[in-house]
Amino acid sequence: MGFTFAYRLILVVAVASVLGISLANKDWGSPNSNYTGWGWGWGWGSSKSNHTGQGFNNHPLNETQGPKKIIVGGSENWHFGFNYSEWAFNNAPFYFNDTLVFKYDPPSNTTFPHSVYLFSDRWSYLNCDLKRAKMVANATQGGGEGFEFVLKRWAPNYFACGERNGFHCKVGGMRFMVMPLFRWHY
Repeated sequence: MGFTFAYRLILVVAVASVLGISLANKDWGSPNSNYTGWGWGWGWGSSKSNHTGQGFNNHPLNETQGPKKIIVGGSENWHFGFNYSEWAFNNAPFYFNDTLVFKYDPPSNTTFPHSVYLFSDRWSYLNCDLKRAKMVANATQGGGEGFEFVLKRWAPNYFACGERNGFHCKVGGMRFMVMPLFRWHY
């Protein structure tokens, strides 16, 4: 009985956390918010809104947009020596159906090859253990428009470069994790 109660408690806490995070940026129409746009005038100074998507402070309405294409590393692309964990932290949040685009030069006499691996668990990711990882893009797939990976599961996605038997992952900073969130439309 206690075991079942513990599972229910964990489920309730997990659902509450997801809803809390997902609704944190919702427009509640308060006079101190940066934006408003509900426009149905149920109080809190709604008469001050001009109902054009501009709110009390004349900031544009923060509307939820559809899936985005995000170039991993921004203008730096996917290369050795860049801190992708910091990049992911600074560019969060990521949402379901967003597409991560990995752009890297194909191998040549002047460039080292790169690849993209998806780790199955945190421990393998932290240790750059490629035995439990799956190659999702080889050394040639990052050229041109790049390799695209759509975030389709609600779980941490652990990415790294698998070249040189994990050396790029361990020493070169070529790894990061993203946890896609739900996108609420209202």
